[in-house]
Amino acid sequence: MLERLGLPFEVYAPSVDETPIGGEAATGLVARLAAAKARAVAERFPDAVVIGSDQVAVCGDRIVGKPGTADKALQQLRRFSSQDVRFMSAVCVLCGETGFDFRQTVFTDVCFRQLEDDEIERYVGADQPLNCAGSFKSESLGISLLSAMRSDDPTAIIGLPLICLSEALRQAGYDVP
Repeated sequence: MLERLGLPFEVYAPSVDETPIGGEAATGLVARLAAAKARAVAERFPDAVVIGSDQVAVCGDRIVGKPGTADKALQQLRRFSSQDVRFMSAVCVLCGETGFDFRQTVFTDVCFRQLEDDEIERYVGADQPLNCAGSFKSESLGISLLSAMRSDDPTAIIGLPLICLSEALRQAGYDVP
């Protein structure tokens, strides 16, 4: 997704424990994880502008994570049938050398249509959304599971809100575009 902004970048995967802290709200969790990821990389590269992001889904009052297995993906999507699910995509942009610190969370409300078991099984088999919060990929076949989607940033649902990130990078001194 970063390639869309036309800026050079390198990718480093930080080792961050994504386990929620007892009683932690979803908004706090997603913001904490995005910041922790950015901090972990910024410590290694203090002169770099570092982007950390995370995404969490909430259905009802339950935080929904990445399924990890096909069986869990099937369970999640069955639970989402005819439901609205809120996705929270947090971004944190840091630069240790300058002290730059930008944090924002973008919300996307996703309305799942009524899903039949055979549709869910075909979808999970085709898209393999095992490492995706909410068990679906809107940028792929997962869009067919929805009746509507609302967000201020249509890229947020894919995991990195590029409108928000573009603003952060402009504030950090980059020419975007």
